[in-house]
Amino acid sequence: MPLPDPRRRTLLRRLPDTAWARQRPTWRAAKPDVIESALKRALGRPSGNWYVLAGSGEVRRGRPFGRTVAGVEVVAWRTAAGELRAGPGACPHLGAPLCRGAVDGDRLVCRWHGLALDGHDGAVTAGWRPYPVHDDGVLAWVRLDRVGGEPPLPAPVLPERPAAQDRIAAVTSLAGRCRPADVVANRLDPWHGSWFHPYSFAGLRVVEVPEGSDPDPDRLVADVAFRVTDRWGVPVRAAFHCPEPRTVVMTIVEGEGTGSVVETHATPLGVDAAGVPRTAVIEAAIAYSDRPGFTILRRLAPAIRLLMGAAARRLWRDDLAYAERRYTLGTRAGRPPEG
Repeated sequence: MPLPDPRRRTLLRRLPDTAWARQRPTWRAAKPDVIESALKRALGRPSGNWYVLAGSGEVRRGRPFGRTVAGVEVVAWRTAAGELRAGPGACPHLGAPLCRGAVDGDRLVCRWHGLALDGHDGAVTAGWRPYPVHDDGVLAWVRLDRVGGEPPLPAPVLPERPAAQDRIAAVTSLAGRCRPADVVANRLDPWHGSWFHPYSFAGLRVVEVPEGSDPDPDRLVADVAFRVTDRWGVPVRAAFHCPEPRTVVMTIVEGEGTGSVVETHATPLGVDAAGVPRTAVIEAAIAYSDRPGFTILRRLAPAIRLLMGAAARRLWRDDLAYAERRYTLGTRAGRPPEG
């Protein structure tokens, strides 16, 4: 679908009246070796041992937040000034769950026997040592050097985003029985968009594919219309790239909302009782527009975030099933473990 002339500032475009089964097949273009090569390059990039813990807004003042990351129990909280802190989720005294503790000023206090933990950089209490953290205003990150095993980086590898004062950001989290690599591989297959998600996408056509072992730029580019109704959509050009091994970023590079990004982060959680890996998909949708009306929309940000979150959850309920199947098929075929 041709993109609108940017000088016309066309927001909506009438979509072709094409039945789902009559749209152009994409299976020939969706070459497995292209997807697997892109995945391999992503998995080879450094992360500095940083993992997305949660959306920034999920770690609230006055209450601890707990999550298991790659089998490691993590607790996080905010100080009185809103600073993010985190550390091991088990109390060093007798192992009580610190996610059920209490926040007192800057400290996290265990409810079993009152052991208070400061969590400040370098502060060690009864053998309990805090983890490095990073709060980028959208996502809360934790650095787990023993898990990652890489040379540590002082901060996560972040993509370019719209400025905080100009955006609406919504974070959605779901979990599935698969590996982070299965989530990343799913996102590196834009060809399935109009077929698997016809309620959201129409007329998807990949126009740029990375070639060679080390392509520059290493990205997939697609033209697609985001559906607003059955017959109307917003046509854009979107680029997909991986800044680090557990992240895929879709950036609108032409059309309405140029500069908006959707960051899909795959955080390993651990394994379930059957030994199957579990992964959290933590997706940050960051919307931007230079239209004057977007200023009004930002005043309605809470309601807009609810709509953005509902759309993301619908997509990922489908895509997690796809990622879980990739894991199952790979296990049956004896495919070696991926990140």
